[in-house]
Order: sequence, then C-alpha cells, then structure tokens
Amino acid sequence: MTYLDYQATTPLAPEALAAMLPLLEGNFANPHSAHALGRAAKAAVEVARDDVAGLLPPGGTVSFTSGATEALNWAIKGSTGGIVTIATEHAAVLDTVAAEARRGRDVTVLPVGPEGLVDLAAARAAIKPGVGLVAAMLVNNEIGVIQPIEELAHLAHQAGALFLCDAVQGYGRVLIPDGCDLIAVSAHKIHGPKGVGALWIRDGVTLEPLLHGGGQEPAGRSGTLSPSLCAGFGAAARVAKQRFGADHAHAEQLYRAALSRIAGDWTLNGAQEDRYPGNLNLRHDGLDVARLISDLRDIAFSAGSACASGSGRPSHVLQAIGLSDAQARSSIRIGYGRYTSEDALMGAIDRIVAAARAQSRAA
Repeated sequence: MTYLDYQATTPLAPEALAAMLPLLEGNFANPHSAHALGRAAKAAVEVARDDVAGLLPPGGTVSFTSGATEALNWAIKGSTGGIVTIATEHAAVLDTVAAEARRGRDVTVLPVGPEGLVDLAAARAAIKPGVGLVAAMLVNNEIGVIQPIEELAHLAHQAGALFLCDAVQGYGRVLIPDGCDLIAVSAHKIHGPKGVGALWIRDGVTLEPLLHGGGQEPAGRSGTLSPSLCAGFGAAARVAKQRFGADHAHAEQLYRAALSRIAGDWTLNGAQEDRYPGNLNLRHDGLDVARLISDLRDIAFSAGSACASGSGRPSHVLQAIGLSDAQARSSIRIGYGRYTSEDALMGAIDRIVAAARAQSRAA
C-alpha cells in the first residue's frame, strides 16, 4: 500500500510509539493523583507539554485536549464578541461559528480568491471594533494554501480582537507566526497518536471553559488526561522540531518532482507558491473520482477532507475558490511527507495519471 493521505493523518513515528509504551504497559496511574505513581505519570505529561510548546511561539501555555476539534470549539465558544473567519476553514471552525451565530453572535465569513487566499480588503472592512475573535487556518487541509496569518492577526489586534490560528496542518511543518493569541494543534498530523491535541493560549488571555468538572489543565479544561497519548504527542513534536528543516526540504523535493510528472490535462487547485509543499490537490475535468479510488485500491489518496467523506457534498473549499460542483467532484488530494519515498510517489502518480487517461478514453 502506498500511503498518500497525510492531510487526513500521518503514520505513527517510532519515537512516539516508544514514548507511549511504558505508560501503556507499566504506569497506569491517574496523572492528577497525589501519590508517587500519579506524580510519575504527571511528570511524563509535563515533559510532553514542554515538547509540544517547543514548536509554538513563546509567551503562552499549552493545555491538552482530546484533539483539535475540541481545542477549536473551546477557543471559539470560550471567547466573546463578533467572529470573523474565512470560507475555506475546516468544519470544526465553520460549524462551531454557525452554532455561535444561532446563539446571537455576529459572524462574518470572508471570501477567498481563485488561489484560495483570503480577500484582505474584505478582511480590513470586516475586522473592526466589536469583533472579539478572528479565526483563520494557517495551512488549508484540502488545498494546502498558506493564509497571511501575520496580517490577519495585526488587523485583529488593531480592532481589539483575539486571533485564533488553526495550525493543525501547519504545526511542525511551517513556522507559526508570533502574533497569534490562540493556536489549535493535533498530534496525529505530526506522526503522533490520535485522540490528543492542544490549545495554546497566550499569557494574559482567558477563556470560558468548554468542559466543566475539575479544571485539571492550566487554562481550566476538565477531564483526566491520558499520559500515554500526551507522551506520544510530545515525542512526535520533539522529533518534528529536530527534523523541521529536513522534513520541509523533503516535501519540497517531492512537490517539485510530482508537478513535473503530472500530465498537462491536470490542474492544480489553489496557489502554486503560497502553499505547503506536502499537498497536491489536482483536478481532471470529467474524472470519476470514486471509480479512480476503487481502481487503485493499493494507493491511499482522497477526494478531499476525511472529515467530510461520505457526505456526498462537493468540497466547500473548492466551491469557495470558484470551482463548479462538477469540477470539485473531479478533484483529488494527494498528501505525502516524512516517510514517503520519491519512487513510491512517482509510481503512484504514474498509475493515477494512467487510470484517469483510461477513463477519458472509455468515455
């Protein structure tokens, strides 16, 4: 199996597994208990907290969560005032913002251009006094586009608002700007385990709790932490920091090689330059993507966000950049990274191109 779905999840790093096993096999204690075993479990959590923070700006605190969806919900629901966000955000943001709108909060969803970049003129007009939160994704999970986070954070602060960055796809892959007030991250997108994420909160920023019942985490999040999941997250973050340059260079090399291999009847969705190079979102008009995936079952790639798979709806991200429903349904997403070899990627692309060409001939 050739795995090319890194935006959905990444293979577990051996270092993360090694960090988790002792806490799964040996110390099962509650990290919030005061006895020696509990203190040992807590120590493992705190080491992991420091490692996760090592990829984030200085001057803030990491609170562990069950994942990025919880972190984003907490940041949005725990803030006050109007909300400004972007049409290409993840459903964890857009659906939460819509829920807040039903509760009476003012919400503005900014458009993007054909390359997937936010309309900064519209942002300047929308981000004004009365807005309490601006939320934007650093690296888009479907098309890999990198938004101008520093500019948006500056506009938010000028208006007296907090800036929330969904850094799930960018954490450990690209630098996170210092201007953020809240940052949501997830372990399983950086070769860590599923089921754990974090919300980084800048010093001095306070949020209403999303979960009540003990307030075990620094910013008041309640619930018993899993030391093994935290340790796996921390180890994955530590390795990502060590390999940051090498991993990015590898993704860039694969990106250049892949683009040179794609035939002329494929179109890259989203910006070619302002994007994370470990993502290729490609369109072949008239392509039956479901059939393509079925024909190439030993290649793991996707038709879009894993979170929306099975919905039957075309991608809201591709619609936002101006694609028709038919064009959106004729697009695939290829994601690769640390453990992807160039030979494996080139072989998979050759087979995808050939299968699409065979479909065209048969039509």
